[in-house]
Amino acid sequence: MAMNKLENIKRPTKQEQETAMKSYNALSAMLEQLETKNPEIEIEETKEKIKIPLRALKLLAKILKVTGQGQPISIVPVATEMTTQAAAELLSCSRPHLVKLLESGEIPFTKVGRHRRVKFEDVLDYKAKKRADRKALLIEIMKEDEDSGLYDL
Repeated sequence: MAMNKLENIKRPTKQEQETAMKSYNALSAMLEQLETKNPEIEIEETKEKIKIPLRALKLLAKILKVTGQGQPISIVPVATEMTTQAAAELLSCSRPHLVKLLESGEIPFTKVGRHRRVKFEDVLDYKAKKRADRKALLIEIMKEDEDSGLYDL
C-alpha cells in the first residue's frame, strides 16, 4: 500500500472550509445528545439509513473542525506498515539513517523478503520519544545556565 506523500495533501478551499464549519457545528451539537454507541444516520439524497460507530462520528467532527479552520488533513490507520522511504520522510531523515536506527533496534521492524517494513505507530512513538528527549535536554541546559548565573544581570 503506497502512502500519500505529504506534498499531495491540499489545503481546503474557502467553500470547503465554510461547509465543514457548518457541518461541524451541527454534528457537534448532535453528538452531545446521542446515547447509543452506533447511531443511525440518514443520507438525505438517497434516503439510505446507515449505522455509524460513535467513535467514527467523533472523528468526523474533529476532521470537520480542522477542515473548517483551513488546515489540510490526512488520515493514516495506526497499524499501517510503511516502507523505509516513507518512514524516513515522516521522520525527516535519510533512508540510510533510518535503516541504521532499525538495525540498531531503536525502531522495531519486520522483513518481508529483503524489504524492511516499519509500523506507522512505531515511527510515531520514536518521533515522540526523540521530541521528549530534546525537550528534557533543553531544560537541563537551561537549568545549568541558570545555576551558573548566566541569566543574572
